[in-house]
Amino acid sequence: MGQLDGKIAIVTGASSGIGYEAAKLFAAEGAKLVLVARRRMELEKLAAEIGGAAVIDGDVAAEATAIAAVEAAQSRFGGLDIAFNNAGTMGASAPVPELSEENWRAVLDINLTSGFFAAKHQIPAMLARGGGSLIFTSTFVGHTVGFPGMGAYAASKAGLIGLMQVISAEFGARGIRANALLPGGTDTPMGREAASTAEARRFVEGLHALKRLATPAEIARSALYLASDASSFVTGTALRVDGGISVVRT
Repeated sequence: MGQLDGKIAIVTGASSGIGYEAAKLFAAEGAKLVLVARRRMELEKLAAEIGGAAVIDGDVAAEATAIAAVEAAQSRFGGLDIAFNNAGTMGASAPVPELSEENWRAVLDINLTSGFFAAKHQIPAMLARGGGSLIFTSTFVGHTVGFPGMGAYAASKAGLIGLMQVISAEFGARGIRANALLPGGTDTPMGREAASTAEARRFVEGLHALKRLATPAEIARSALYLASDASSFVTGTALRVDGGISVVRT
């Protein structure tokens, strides 16, 4: 028996990285899935791999995408129990005085406004089922560590933590849990773009207590914990899955 048997879940950013691995793991644990990302071909390939899923190709920064995902969960599977709002971007790296307004707004739209749109439509669907689990992918950046050049990214991801704390307070009594997942450095396409040379990768690895990067599958297992009844008394939490980067100074 899987940990998510009978559950219906939305996973955004499902075409690669953490979202891709989480979708595979959630499906293996019995969930029925709505996969969301921009690249339809990759989503359809994943849907076939996991034995069928609803596919929504769209920009998470658009409210219409959030609406379509919830409608797909309800019309195809009968409701919504879990949402892993994982899609995000780092944006261009620059000191705060040099950040363009365009880049600032784009990063906040993709990372933070998307979380608002998602929750706005996911919460009513979960309430109709008696509750559910909302998970947002945040980061240790802007929470425990400040990295130069990442002002927009840090602000947007820290904003997600505030959003989920309010949701947990507003809807906990009605059966909805909200938590944020804070990965450390992870070997994803976005992570490889940020640390694009062997030297940069070694530097980032060395910042962690474990002296390595996470695999996307490792982060997905923590998402599964927050999605499942194993975390039934966990809400309002910023769960660091960061390999010790937040505490190490060596």
